[in-house]
Amino acid sequence: MKKFLAILMVALLSLSLCVNFVSCSEEEGTGTPAAAGDDIKVGFIFLHDENSTYDKNFIDAAKAVQKKLGLKDDQVIMVTGIPEGAECYEAAKSLVADGCDVIFADSFGHEDYMIRAAKEFPNVQFCHATGTKAHTEGLANFHNAFASIYEGRYLAGIAAGMKLNEMIAAGKFTAEEAQIGYVGAFPYAEVKSGYTSFFLGVRSVCPTATMEVQFTDSWYDEAKERETANALISNGAKLISQHADSMGAPSACEEAGIPNVSYNGTTINACPNTYIISSRIDWAPYFELMINSVKEGKAIPTDWCGGIKEGSVKLTDLNTAVAAAGTQEAIDAAKAQFEAGTLKVFATENFTVEGAALTEDYMADVDTDANYEADTKVVSDGYFHESEYRSAPYFAINIDGITLLNGF
Repeated sequence: MKKFLAILMVALLSLSLCVNFVSCSEEEGTGTPAAAGDDIKVGFIFLHDENSTYDKNFIDAAKAVQKKLGLKDDQVIMVTGIPEGAECYEAAKSLVADGCDVIFADSFGHEDYMIRAAKEFPNVQFCHATGTKAHTEGLANFHNAFASIYEGRYLAGIAAGMKLNEMIAAGKFTAEEAQIGYVGAFPYAEVKSGYTSFFLGVRSVCPTATMEVQFTDSWYDEAKERETANALISNGAKLISQHADSMGAPSACEEAGIPNVSYNGTTINACPNTYIISSRIDWAPYFELMINSVKEGKAIPTDWCGGIKEGSVKLTDLNTAVAAAGTQEAIDAAKAQFEAGTLKVFATENFTVEGAALTEDYMADVDTDANYEADTKVVSDGYFHESEYRSAPYFAINIDGITLLNGF
């Protein structure tokens, strides 16, 4: 009997050791931290603070997801005012030291520093908005994310075009004078894709519209954005939109009485007499996916692009006090076409480049390199396939009807 009990105890001890070994092996083999439930900690790196409409959009989404997932304040660390330089790497390293299992950065120029941190800390997941290199870096713990915001910009463009039509009908200017001004940050593909989709939305209802674009060479410079908007208005712009992050352009429009389509959130409180609508990316669906993937030990997509269907592309409420009659109905009709897959923003029949339509031989720079060399055919089935070969935009084409006042 004693001999039997001894054998049984040895067997049970061996089984216990085996179970512990398997559990540990599976944990290490995933390449992701063993965080789960209450143990997970999330870090966010923001270029500016809530005074930037761009960063506020991310911050609001992070707070919403924290509340939805029931994460405590000590599980979510947000750092603001982190420049697009080595400061981002230092911030990421500090968040790792604070125990973060997944770290997200929100600005294009953060990417190389996030990659550096990802290589140094392979057991932490690093996610980056608007970046282009995840699909070529091949790191299991580095990921890019974006949204098909060009669809939202197109819908906002419809609202702008309807307003131009209303002003033309009222005799404020002729159809040939329907000129738009656009305040852009940089002549990057992200900005070009955005203003082109906006312009195509305008042209879908106001075919005589033209647009002038001026770049500020800064994501956030309130004085320069205001100055640029005023210059565009002086040059004949009847309506202003933007891809820049401050209240500079909307404020200039309110002062001048010029209709404005803003970006990343409503400006109705500050600009009640000129604000029409705004498109924005809702980052909450991605943040939820990112956090739950780490909690559940699942892989985060290398490149993720959400759209209207996923709730990632949204419009703010229409300011009916300024918008033209019938605008909401026109937006709803186009949105239904997007959801059905029958409307393509960059359909090649809707624009030309130096008088000619794009052909299927057109190559875009999808696999980012130092020389920005074209490497991927992106035109087929009658449209330019934006954000399908990587999440970040690569539509960097200057189409007819849009004049660049600076940049390239």
